[in-house]
Amino acid sequence: MSIPVDVLQAVANAMKAERVVSAQLIQPLWGGYGELFRTMLSGSQHTSVIVKHIKLPQPKVHPRGWNTPLSHQRKLKSYQVELHWYQHYANHCLAQCPVPKCLYVEEQDDEILLIMEDLATLGFTQTFTSVEPKSILYKQASHKQIEACLSWLAYFHAQHLAIEPDGLWECGSYWHLATRPDELEKLTDMPLQQAAERIDKTLQQCQFQTLIHGDAKLANFCFSTTSDRVAGVDFQYVGKGCGMKDVILLLSSCVPHQQCEQDVPELLNYYFGQLHQALSELQPHIDPQAVEDVWRPLYSLAWADFQRFMKGWSPTHWKINSYTEALTQQALLLLKTAQLN
Repeated sequence: MSIPVDVLQAVANAMKAERVVSAQLIQPLWGGYGELFRTMLSGSQHTSVIVKHIKLPQPKVHPRGWNTPLSHQRKLKSYQVELHWYQHYANHCLAQCPVPKCLYVEEQDDEILLIMEDLATLGFTQTFTSVEPKSILYKQASHKQIEACLSWLAYFHAQHLAIEPDGLWECGSYWHLATRPDELEKLTDMPLQQAAERIDKTLQQCQFQTLIHGDAKLANFCFSTTSDRVAGVDFQYVGKGCGMKDVILLLSSCVPHQQCEQDVPELLNYYFGQLHQALSELQPHIDPQAVEDVWRPLYSLAWADFQRFMKGWSPTHWKINSYTEALTQQALLLLKTAQLN
């Protein structure tokens, strides 16, 4: 895929560069909506920038066959949310949960140009790609890297606790129920389908709400060379929610399900330890233990919520496994026995 010359010229003009030295495609955007690329510049204060070029007309083909007007409208809103995030929120994120700064935004006709800081110039040079664990290309994250992501999430959640999602998703995450009626209809797990609304309502109405990343998979974090610091990218589904939704999505992307029983308790303890520390630093008027007491029991419900989407969207996906099935059953039992309201 080649990057249009007029787009490269627009980047150079926006960054007040003499010329574009080179452009490297990072990846096409999901569903054929454009491309993400890195541009090296000459004569600008920014020698390298990351560009998201979004083309809005509805593509003819979707990678998994979900090419409907509803899917298209959800995607359009996700890009508007991301633009709003970068224009109004991103530049205020703390050093403990860094994100790319927004450098330039231009909207015209059916195209959007979003130019961001290149995290690689700040030392965040390592990334993972999303591939199945059975693939020979699969590279498992280290314990240190997973902890770095959990720390990022903890500080992100602490900073934005009780913040209203102005211009963002009222319910964060790409799988939330209101935007996924097609997948719910195709779900063949009837107990999960029947409980879907209550699971969603319980997560949305829990006492402590924050801004969640909404797509906090491993591939959306950039690591320092020492793997102890990360920055987050891709904010199309940022919005209001329970922090457990981000935590379960991260774990789904980087802990093999065969190791979850062994590894997750320690990782959850680490996340809540970081959340306690972050809240003590950033929002000392909020009792960290009170937040943990509300969120920790929702771990299984957050998994069940994601499982509801996955089983309707792609029933044979590798993220559906014995661990996620067991947690879903645990969540249904919690609801049935009224241990959660």
